[in-house]
Amino acid sequence: MTSLSKSLNTSEKKREKIDWLAEMRGLALMLLAVLAFHSLVAKPFYIPSTSMVPNLLVGDRLVVSKYPYGWSWVSASFHVLPRSDTRIWASTPEYGDVVIAVPPTRDEDYIKRVVALPGDTIAVVNGQIVLNGKPVPQKVEPDIRLPVDSQVCNGTPCLDYFEGFRVRSPDGKDYYEVPTRRETLPNGATYRIVDHRQQPLDDMAEVRVPEGHVFLMGDNRDHSADSRAQTWESGLGGPVPLANVGGRAEFITFSLDGTTTLNPVSWWTSLRDGRAWSTLRPAIVQGAASND
Repeated sequence: MTSLSKSLNTSEKKREKIDWLAEMRGLALMLLAVLAFHSLVAKPFYIPSTSMVPNLLVGDRLVVSKYPYGWSWVSASFHVLPRSDTRIWASTPEYGDVVIAVPPTRDEDYIKRVVALPGDTIAVVNGQIVLNGKPVPQKVEPDIRLPVDSQVCNGTPCLDYFEGFRVRSPDGKDYYEVPTRRETLPNGATYRIVDHRQQPLDDMAEVRVPEGHVFLMGDNRDHSADSRAQTWESGLGGPVPLANVGGRAEFITFSLDGTTTLNPVSWWTSLRDGRAWSTLRPAIVQGAASND
């Protein structure tokens, strides 16, 4: 073998040798960067329950920004930090914000809407919020049409409690046409809610929201374990400390109807029309009356 051939073989062996330590270091740094981004900037979120119907459906994927209210123990991905009241660059949500919160007795993420701020008094009478002694306006709207699809919650169709509102449209598809109201908070934040039956959480005695807390409710008022419900009912047990609020929901990226399989074709056919890139910030009505 010539000296040239030996030199080429030596060069090839050097090129083939992999520095596994450097590779592992690179992967670790990349993982840390992803965790830091999820903890400090934004994180994807999946809707597993119907508590925010009609504005959020099971199968919606959305982006939650982590910085609007500052950072606390709940900001970290997977909630690996011990619980604490400490907040960095703290800020207070606005009426109508859709937020991620963790209940006091479980490390789970709930998604609810802010309906009362620190210092407010809040009661619920026959399904209507009474904020600082004044009823929050609710206006009846045309029934909203919700899809009858394949999403399953706890072994049954997610919206089967709306079966009495099921209709078939001329195109042969089934929908739930559900009674809908539009609620408007003192800052003009307005959004749709569903309150279709009488149930215990339709009435709640007045409470004052302590400083550093907010009161949260789901838009699907008859099917939401929120600040009205006790922790043993899987609720939030009253006003939620702001240290337990982990971010603000911004927009939907895409939504799946429950028919996704390993077949790549279903990845497209299971997409719900018209939901991608929908904002989750409430519309604002100018000139709304103050509730102070």
